[in-house]
Amino acid sequence: MAEVSLQGVTKTFGGETALDNVTMTVPDGSFVVLLGPTGAGKTTTLRMVSGLDKPDAGKVMIGGIDMAGLTPAQRDVTMVFQQYSLYPHLTVRQNLEFPLKSPILRTPQNVINQKVGEVAEILQISHKLDNKATALSGGEMQRVSIGRALVRQPSVYLMDEPLSSLDAKLRSDLRVELKNIQANSGATLLYVTHDQIEAMTMATHVGVLDHGQLTQFGTPREIYENPVSVYAASRLGQPRMNILPAHLFGDAPAGARDVGLRPEHIVQGEGEDSLVTRVERLGDQTRLHLVYKDHVIITVTDAHTELSGGDIVKIRPNNPYYFDADGARVA
Repeated sequence: MAEVSLQGVTKTFGGETALDNVTMTVPDGSFVVLLGPTGAGKTTTLRMVSGLDKPDAGKVMIGGIDMAGLTPAQRDVTMVFQQYSLYPHLTVRQNLEFPLKSPILRTPQNVINQKVGEVAEILQISHKLDNKATALSGGEMQRVSIGRALVRQPSVYLMDEPLSSLDAKLRSDLRVELKNIQANSGATLLYVTHDQIEAMTMATHVGVLDHGQLTQFGTPREIYENPVSVYAASRLGQPRMNILPAHLFGDAPAGARDVGLRPEHIVQGEGEDSLVTRVERLGDQTRLHLVYKDHVIITVTDAHTELSGGDIVKIRPNNPYYFDADGARVA
């Protein structure tokens, strides 16, 4: 496997900046998730690494080698797209075998059979191996698309929201399997998503992108517990962090305009009255929708709480985050 390094990478399309001087190192053997909404620059970053697009400035290094001038085939990377890309006239087995039969790899048939069988078992498509791709559901097609990447052993795996079209249970199962595959193989994996659960459960590192700029890079825990900005803090955590006027609870530091409150920052049973307007029972936890001084706050409480709409709950902040007018963290 190999380290991936982006050094000052910039890319524009029709005058719109997709990537703005992005510098980032994907460590060898890491599982890096790029997190951000549509238009943040996540897919463009993958296309820079894969060679499908060329940067206007900066360079991409894989394994310490400058990729300038190298085609996607020469870069020894494999990419899973958000929309599955299969050969419709081939069976599932033939689609999975296809990458291994390239003249570059020249994989023996017995090895091909073994790898296809293992990957099909992981992706729960063993019973579909002899079906034509056109006979599959959308979710099954995406699993085959993922499988075509997994049967190879490239330097870098690139994945663009590969689980987005799958049902909730299969997404959960494949999150575990992808993480296990990456950890056991030592693969370097660069993975794009807007799903914070995928980022928190799979990533060794998370890169937070905002309008083409890398705003923060670190472990999921570092970004969750020590965000550098409102934007980075809002990318992780369920329910989403509450952003409120800094003066709402008093004692705000100089320069603070907003206060950020995650559920663990809200102490219940102490402080001032808030009104319960809604109770969402989610099984393992219960979310409370509160109104405090005309501001809505969402937090969590015991799964078996007897609170209901109209009740009063006392709350106070505990070590919240503060942010200035530009959204940057205030110490």
